[in-house]
Amino acid sequence: MVMTQANHSELTPLRFLQRSAEVYPSKTAVIHGTRRYSYAEFERRVQRFAQVVKARIAPGDRVAVLAPNTPEMLMAHYAVPLAGGVLIALNTRLSAPELRYIMDHSESKLLFADTELLANTSTLRSEIPSLEALIEITDDQYAGTRPTVAVDAVLSELLDAAGEERLNYEVADERAPITLNYTSGTTGKPKGVLYSHRGSYLNSLSEAHHQGFTAKTRYLWTLPMFHCNGWCTPWAVTAAGGTHLCLRGVREDAVWDAIENLCATHLCGAPTVCSIIADSPRAHALCDPLRITTAGAPPSPAIITKLQKLGIEVVHVYGLTEVYGPYTICEYQDDWDQLDADARAAMLSRQGVGMLTAESARIVDENMVDVPADGQTMGEIVLRGNNVMIGYYRDEAATEQAFFGGYFHTGDLGVMHPDGYIQVRDRAKDIIISGGENISTIEVEQALAAHPQVLDLAVVGVPDDKWGERPVAYVIRTTGSSLDEATLINFARERLAGFKVPRTIVFPQDLPRTSTGKVQKNVLRNRSLAAHSENA
Repeated sequence: MVMTQANHSELTPLRFLQRSAEVYPSKTAVIHGTRRYSYAEFERRVQRFAQVVKARIAPGDRVAVLAPNTPEMLMAHYAVPLAGGVLIALNTRLSAPELRYIMDHSESKLLFADTELLANTSTLRSEIPSLEALIEITDDQYAGTRPTVAVDAVLSELLDAAGEERLNYEVADERAPITLNYTSGTTGKPKGVLYSHRGSYLNSLSEAHHQGFTAKTRYLWTLPMFHCNGWCTPWAVTAAGGTHLCLRGVREDAVWDAIENLCATHLCGAPTVCSIIADSPRAHALCDPLRITTAGAPPSPAIITKLQKLGIEVVHVYGLTEVYGPYTICEYQDDWDQLDADARAAMLSRQGVGMLTAESARIVDENMVDVPADGQTMGEIVLRGNNVMIGYYRDEAATEQAFFGGYFHTGDLGVMHPDGYIQVRDRAKDIIISGGENISTIEVEQALAAHPQVLDLAVVGVPDDKWGERPVAYVIRTTGSSLDEATLINFARERLAGFKVPRTIVFPQDLPRTSTGKVQKNVLRNRSLAAHSENA
């Protein structure tokens, strides 16, 4: 066998932009408010952005971007790796201490931050030794006041001054990192998940295939690009030559405006997004098809029914940050048409089968032996293949543990059905999925435990009609304490992103424990479920 440049090239999703700019130069690539970019214009701006980055980093340096779903965040998914850097798309909902930890752990060289989000970056330049420049991203769709934060430069001005030198879209090693995504883990501290060019390329093709992207696609950005790099959709939509409809915030009117006026054909998001669309006073039957791909907690049968009545198709997927977002999909079977609504909804709520470029998911026992495919026997969901992360950044021990036995261990417990479809039954890692975002119960516990009047506590997830799940804290107060719910919630807000803060705090006399002293969170979950059922 002879392998040469004639029959082999390294895979990278950067190639998708190169191709679409060649094939569809005049076609609209991006729409954001009054801004419109053709593929030729978008590609030119990406090249300029890459020049800005390249002048300030060495190959392999980490470059962080803190921005909503604006054209600049989309451009960064191409410009940073094109310049040789590794992109970190930061969660816009994180608090200043959370951002500080990620910036320090990643040793980021540059930080690009949207004007609206500058306040949480105000001390980073002096606190993070590796950070050499804070560059502001301006957006004419932001009408608020500018925080009083000094920056080193403004991106729009740097783009105007950039030269016309063109960088090559080829990469020397397809297994090299392209992005670094941070996700909460069971230790309470975020872990850095490394994606490769190869994995991103292949997962993008899966997304394009399963979501049905074509050159006529008009993709509405309701899924944050900071979440698993938007499930690789920044690359997948471009690969198909579709149009990106950018959105600063997922608000009811903005979403329906895009559906009605911009003719959105596809969108992704947590069940929250489904609820925003289905429960809106503006909801009406659509003349043109709209496909929603959702993950996190399964969409409720009621929401599925509402959306279907509007002419909206709902697709359920499952995955984790460590597997580039979605790994399995609940592929619809024609014979489900014969089922009644409840039975069909039950089928649709399953996590399904491996996607096009993924391998088959397994459910195994503690000895890595497959459990019976009876829909009853629980085991751990394990995954492997090209769309599994390179590993955890600067954490070899956690990587080795996660890859035990040649598979990625999700920590999720599930069952295998006779038809080969998996279904998640519990989360061994105690991760709460709220609005599509992962919340580590231990991280929340650590924040609440910092209050001097908190003696002991435990945090569990409970069902929530809007967010899928939300955290509830069970707190034991110190002797003589009069600490109340509102005070502790406000205390937590100073230390955690808003979506991680419990809205409900229960003050029991004690916590249920095992004989070895471990808190029985399953008992607390059952209590919360019972209370939720009584209040439903």
